[in-house]
Amino acid sequence: MIPRDLSSKLSELAQKFPVIAILGPRQSGKTTLAKSIFDDHVYLSLEDINTFNFAQKDPYTFFDTHHNKNGIIIDEIQEIPNLMSYIQTYVDSHDVRGYFIITGSQNILLNEAISQTLAGRVAILTLLPLCINELSRSNILPNKTETILFNGSYPRIYAHEIRPVDWYPHYIKTYLERDVRQIKNVHNLSTFQRFVGLCAGRIGQILSVSSLSSDCGIDVKTVNSWLSILEASYLIFLLQPHNKNFNKRLIKSPKIYFYDTGLACSLLGIESPEVLANHYLRGGLFESFILSEFIKNRLNKGLNPNIYFWRDKLGHEIDCIADWNGQLVAAEIKSGRTISQDFFDGLNYWTELSNNPKSNNFVVYGGDDDQKRSAGSLLSWKNIECIFNKF
Repeated sequence: MIPRDLSSKLSELAQKFPVIAILGPRQSGKTTLAKSIFDDHVYLSLEDINTFNFAQKDPYTFFDTHHNKNGIIIDEIQEIPNLMSYIQTYVDSHDVRGYFIITGSQNILLNEAISQTLAGRVAILTLLPLCINELSRSNILPNKTETILFNGSYPRIYAHEIRPVDWYPHYIKTYLERDVRQIKNVHNLSTFQRFVGLCAGRIGQILSVSSLSSDCGIDVKTVNSWLSILEASYLIFLLQPHNKNFNKRLIKSPKIYFYDTGLACSLLGIESPEVLANHYLRGGLFESFILSEFIKNRLNKGLNPNIYFWRDKLGHEIDCIADWNGQLVAAEIKSGRTISQDFFDGLNYWTELSNNPKSNNFVVYGGDDDQKRSAGSLLSWKNIECIFNKF
């Protein structure tokens, strides 16, 4: 098993809450993590047909049968959201901590069920695919940006040395046939798959719902609904603009990114790392990769990401504004390996406008060297952990 940064927070919260929910995309490592941390718990998967039928038809007997002194792991609990009410009944009548560990990979219905039945009883954590720190610590971090962007970060690719071109198409097919098929407002899977591909083609761009509607041949209402499905499935995230004005008119629409660049590359038809060297979406993919690192770091600590972008009507832009501990951290993201003086142009403009300290300014780029500059710090993508350790 590749050690996960979420482990310490998971163990800590299991000493305080009767129920721990681990959410995240399929194949992000939720089951492996839960079984490794809670190895004395009884493990039950609702994707097993016999377990599913037992739990669905006779939940009281199901829980009585598997009752034990340590606890129960219930995998993919979104398959039977009604089990939440039985879990609530149990924890309300028993003084237990960390007894129920539940996992889920489709959080539309799951979040609703948790909020309605387990409020105050559950700690909710999110496990995304591997972060740079986890890959580096296990000595499996690729040296080149093209390779990490192409490979993505799903654990199975690294643990079993599977080629991305062999793994991602099957992952996408499974997602469409198992998760999306269950959602009532998706009637045409081929149109939905085309929609996901169009989203990948807009990675790092300001979201235009009308453009997606026109290109995919669906109405605006459907676009918004399908974007919500992709967000709930942990495929994409919409980065919102920072809402502090600084006396300038700002862009109000979000930017669209993918949590995993390997998945995005597969959707774009990219079949090797070499193609990325001169690909027109290289910059957007690199931005997506680095922004995902910001999100993973915060989620692994059990914290909200609280990251945004900043852009005014004149075109001045900061790729990432993190609002952490009452401080604003500004980061520009550059995919190039060669250091250029204009890397800091956006930061200089924003610092003068906001009066934010230059010590909170960073440029994360595709090269290997770190430098201290008067306008802020230049960091290799491999050393992005320096930002997180500081704040």
